[in-house]
Amino acid sequence: MPVPADPTVVHPMPGQPRVVQLRPLVKSPLIEVGEYSYYDDPDDATAFETRNVLYHYGPEKLVIGRFCALGTGVRFIMNGANHRMDGPSTFPFPFPTLGGSWSDHFDLLTGLPNRGDTVVGHDVWFGHGATVMPGVRIGNGAIIGAGSVVTKDVPDYGIVGGNPARLIRTRYDDRDIARLLALAWWNWPPEHISEHIRTLMSGSVDELQDAAPRLPHP
Repeated sequence: MPVPADPTVVHPMPGQPRVVQLRPLVKSPLIEVGEYSYYDDPDDATAFETRNVLYHYGPEKLVIGRFCALGTGVRFIMNGANHRMDGPSTFPFPFPTLGGSWSDHFDLLTGLPNRGDTVVGHDVWFGHGATVMPGVRIGNGAIIGAGSVVTKDVPDYGIVGGNPARLIRTRYDDRDIARLLALAWWNWPPEHISEHIRTLMSGSVDELQDAAPRLPHP
């Protein structure tokens, strides 16, 4: 019987510390990651929470689905990066770390626009150095091109690239996208996925539908 990979191992590839599975790695209650999603970085992949999720002071969350592949340098900019823009200066004078009496004006930093949670669907591939801005929602099966700056939502199975990222095309037509979303293979039991790896990686939507788990008869 095919054996599924272990989703609880931080370093799934022996001798390759640059690859980490994110679910067993992250500790922040503000970051949720599905099983098997991984990050690749030759410098320090285990520092993902501090090096790749930036300005995350809360309360918004970063949610990443299952089976996502994140290339080196993928970064998520969170709402804490926001500055006021309604006055002559955008400088955050009351920021606590600057000290002095400037912190007496901290109320000027409250109530800044907040775009909410950043949500990544399942089976999303991020190319090297992609950046995701606050509050963006990325659909299932999307591909984010290397170096992209994603400033707005990405549809299911969309391919985007550039700065700002623009939709290049979708991977399937609307009918097949609806079928793929209904199949939701990322929710299949790992043992069943293990039996159909070749179909998942190189098969058609029809073949994937044929491979879907069958519900037992009542």
